[in-house]
Amino acid sequence: MTEILNPPTGFLHPFSIRTASAADCPSLIPLINAAFSIETFLEGTRTDESRLTAMMEKGTILVAEDSSARLLGCVYVEVGGDRGYMGQLAVDRAHQRAGLGRILVEAAESHLRKSGCKAVDIVVLSLRPELPPVYRRIGYLETGTGPFTPQRSLAPGVECHGIFMSKQF
Repeated sequence: MTEILNPPTGFLHPFSIRTASAADCPSLIPLINAAFSIETFLEGTRTDESRLTAMMEKGTILVAEDSSARLLGCVYVEVGGDRGYMGQLAVDRAHQRAGLGRILVEAAESHLRKSGCKAVDIVVLSLRPELPPVYRRIGYLETGTGPFTPQRSLAPGVECHGIFMSKQF
């Protein structure tokens, strides 16, 4: 899947969205870790080669890249019957707030629809209160809460839970 898109506000050149391969890992790891560095409530980095490889074996990572093949953002999708999962949405810090995250969400939703999914699920961390309103604006509704079991340790004294959100297609 490679789709050439017109640039959103803030981009001067077209970019494409495609499925990531193992060759993208050296560029994806720092992109993801930088985008999630705001999550100081978790110890360590968001991803590494082994975590990224495991994700690629289980699901698909879609990447946005410019005409120089520089990665601008990514999103993880996983098909589970007629429901999909979307997570780890990351945009290069220099391109945040320009509409690329929304385009990646739309690409993820399109991928899941084409794979037979009738809905998509996401999990937002309670310590990221700015995110549920963003997802509500694009059609996601809260469906519940549950325990958050991170792969990385929470900072001492921090409590966190998952906010489950879904969107029907």
